[in-house]
Amino acid sequence: MAAAAFAKKFGELLEITLVESDEIGTVGVGEATIPPMRVFHKLLGIDEQEFMRATKATFKLGISFENWARQGDKYIHSFGKTGKETWLGDFHHFWLRSRELGMDFEFGDFCLEFQAAQANKFFTGPGADINYAYHLDASRYATFLRAMSEKYGAKRIEGKVIEVKQDHDTGFISALVLASGVVVEGDFFIDCSGFRGLLIEQTLRTGYEDWSQWLPCDTALAVQTESVGPAVPYTRAIAHHAGWQWQIPLQHRVGNGLVYCSNFMTDEEARATLLQNINGPRVNEPRLIKFRTGRRRKSWNKNCVALGLASGFIEPLESTSIHLFIMAITRLMRFFPFSGVEPVLVDEYNRETLAEIEPIRDFVIMHYKATERDDSPFWRYCRNMEVPATLAHRMKLFKKTGHAYQAQGELFRIDSWTQVLFGQRVMPEQYHHIAQLMSEQELRQFLMRMKESIRDATEKLPLHEEFVRQYCRAQME
Repeated sequence: MAAAAFAKKFGELLEITLVESDEIGTVGVGEATIPPMRVFHKLLGIDEQEFMRATKATFKLGISFENWARQGDKYIHSFGKTGKETWLGDFHHFWLRSRELGMDFEFGDFCLEFQAAQANKFFTGPGADINYAYHLDASRYATFLRAMSEKYGAKRIEGKVIEVKQDHDTGFISALVLASGVVVEGDFFIDCSGFRGLLIEQTLRTGYEDWSQWLPCDTALAVQTESVGPAVPYTRAIAHHAGWQWQIPLQHRVGNGLVYCSNFMTDEEARATLLQNINGPRVNEPRLIKFRTGRRRKSWNKNCVALGLASGFIEPLESTSIHLFIMAITRLMRFFPFSGVEPVLVDEYNRETLAEIEPIRDFVIMHYKATERDDSPFWRYCRNMEVPATLAHRMKLFKKTGHAYQAQGELFRIDSWTQVLFGQRVMPEQYHHIAQLMSEQELRQFLMRMKESIRDATEKLPLHEEFVRQYCRAQME
């Protein structure tokens, strides 16, 4: 992704060498995305249909969360806007007022993306007002972007890095030595070596801030299965007694995985649980992935910027990993040190990176904290754990007053916070009284018209499977 972006947008301003090693590989858990990826593709001039055929992608309208607040619960965190707000009060206050009056509207009744996901429907095209992302084959996406980077001038070298050379005076990285004997010199280095952090940590000793006290899952098992039914336009996140399981439907297969905390589940138990809860024949053997949630203390250190897993990892629950790659790449493009590394620029890059990732971290932690489950030691731990003060304040504010917000620069909108909080059975003790300015009859009519409008729009949409087939059907091998 970095090589494609820099080669396409900066052209002859830079000489780019892409060093790839089979030893690093592509982590296959990053197959579900969120809508800002479409902005990145627009920036790079990527044709959507070409990209989707190349990566055998499907569309994604949100995430279905199952068994999170209680076993048997199910809700969808969709990418859509819920209802219509006023200048003084957000829509959910009007919905809370309707509940107080005994009306039986569901919160999801007022969101097109929510209703389309439930109905397995989808459409995009001129005039379509629907917010979506993708499910994609990560390995094929890497190949797609590699070809793009080379097309625009990046030089690719396959090889394993066996030594990192540094300047004796500054500590800056000066060259990479490959097992083949090739030496790759450079002025600036981007570390995309995953959890290993070959440059940012093993060489520069940057340090790591551990978040596992709030995000205790530390292991994933990933396996792919053949498709046995139509691909749905949403990711499934199904909680189990020590974590959760994902299902990501592509055109040609389904990505499956079990995320768990090794303190509460063994690898053997995880494998058995995963294989008992998949549909269709296996395409490969389950692959074990160990991780530690947290972040590098500096994403930019000296003349090296760490991207992706080398920079840090929250966990894949809200499909934010690829988004964080994109934001880091675009931030680096804005801050690129063409005239040399300036400490003040490095400090600002790191400040913005931290300001971006902490609210995302808090949003993901909330899924674990806001639970009523007490059926296992894992869920009792999550329910009782102390969370970051920033999240504690946000949850208390919502619980006491019904107030939700999206601070400047934050990824998740009010719609996301409310959909998840309501889905996790967090109900406010009060609501904004602007909702009382509508009479009961006016409120009922207002909500009914909106619900019927969204229902009618949903009914007109084609089935997701049918739309994918005619819009971006991939060649099956």
